[in-house]
Amino acid sequence: MLKKLLGALAVAVIVLIGVAFMLPSQVHVERTTVIDRPAAAVFPLVNSFRRFNEWSPWKQQDPAATYTYSGPDAGVGAAMAWSGNSKVGKGTQVITESVPDSRVGIDLVFGNMTPQKAMWLLSADGSSTKVVWTLESDAGNSPLGRYLGLFLDRMVGPDYELGLKQLKALAEKTTAEDPAQPTSSATTAANAATS
Repeated sequence: MLKKLLGALAVAVIVLIGVAFMLPSQVHVERTTVIDRPAAAVFPLVNSFRRFNEWSPWKQQDPAATYTYSGPDAGVGAAMAWSGNSKVGKGTQVITESVPDSRVGIDLVFGNMTPQKAMWLLSADGSSTKVVWTLESDAGNSPLGRYLGLFLDRMVGPDYELGLKQLKALAEKTTAEDPAQPTSSATTAANAATS
């Protein structure tokens, strides 16, 4: 009886692995919004991580998470690492491509997973800006990764939608004269102390 059970289990595992390799290894997630501001007002908010938590969809999932920044303040080489609870985990983001008012490419690593590619695409939509936020995930030859890929859009999509909603609100209230100026309470307090 046990021998038959183990045999059936082995067959099931082989079938599941075989099915996994028929699933796509690459998964694309994409969400879009239109922001009632020119690209020049939106671009600084995605070309730097310094104001990321003003619109991040993950900040409220762990307000106590820690963030560290390295490299330049903006553009290629700007980096952010984070560490938080089980909802946000830990990882890094590094800007690898930056085209003013047009696109920002990011290498994104969650924990020990292989890097994924995120991209911000900005284009004129009348007097507004169409903003597209994408994620490209490659599971390679990982059967588990390919199964997880089936749920990636459902897992990440709602977060992207919330992030775009909050980015839109922030960009539309940011002054055109200085769109990259931080507005955090810490910065406000520092400015008050030096005035």
